[in-house]
Amino acid sequence: MTGNTIFITGSTSGIGRGLAEAFHKLGNKVIIAGRRKALLDEVTAANPGMESISFDVTDLASIEAAARELISRFPTLNVLINNAGIMPFDDASGAIDDSVTQSILTTNLLGPIRMTSALIEQLKSQPESVIINNTSVLAYVPLAGNAVYSASKAALHSYTLSQRFMLRDTSVRVQEIAPPWVDTDLIHKAGDPRAMPLDAFIAETMEKLATDDPEIVVDAIKAIRDNPGANEHALIHGFNLSLIENPIPVGA
Repeated sequence: MTGNTIFITGSTSGIGRGLAEAFHKLGNKVIIAGRRKALLDEVTAANPGMESISFDVTDLASIEAAARELISRFPTLNVLINNAGIMPFDDASGAIDDSVTQSILTTNLLGPIRMTSALIEQLKSQPESVIINNTSVLAYVPLAGNAVYSASKAALHSYTLSQRFMLRDTSVRVQEIAPPWVDTDLIHKAGDPRAMPLDAFIAETMEKLATDDPEIVVDAIKAIRDNPGANEHALIHGFNLSLIENPIPVGA
């Protein structure tokens, strides 16, 4: 948890920024990333000593250029946190805008795969390294109104399981963070009591990251994580019906 050089994608707000600041306070060298330089400058100004790189996680050439810059500027880089993600709504009962689908999958699934691929030899060259993939509880219990997002996180969960196995004999460990509904601006920061406060989520997640657990799940969603099995269809049906009856607020 200390003495690392950590690169975090999608870290200008929400969970990404929360993790960046928590690791920064522990004395790690933290490099944040995003597309908008103004937001990167705002975060680094608030956290003296934090560094930043501007790049586009949806663009392979941008990822590869960012990886080259990272390796050159930060030769001790040993932690990659794949956090960048987007969560547009969709309707799987009708036609889905293909550009939206492409954007979700390129950001949420191809982004972590490509980013890790670009940095994997750097990570394997370090005495101890960690890859942390940020998925979602929706990888296990999909939200029907965000079908493509949920599927992208389920795919990243599956990829993480394979990645962990394939890196078993290297210096690289793989952990997965599967957040619940956290009160951030990923959809709309509304203070809904069903959403976990960001500071509480970060505190519990940091505590669990200090262990060797491969999967980081806060206590509030352990039952959901453990439950699907053969009852998966009934669980998901009931879960989504409950949200129709008490919808997630999306207005201003």
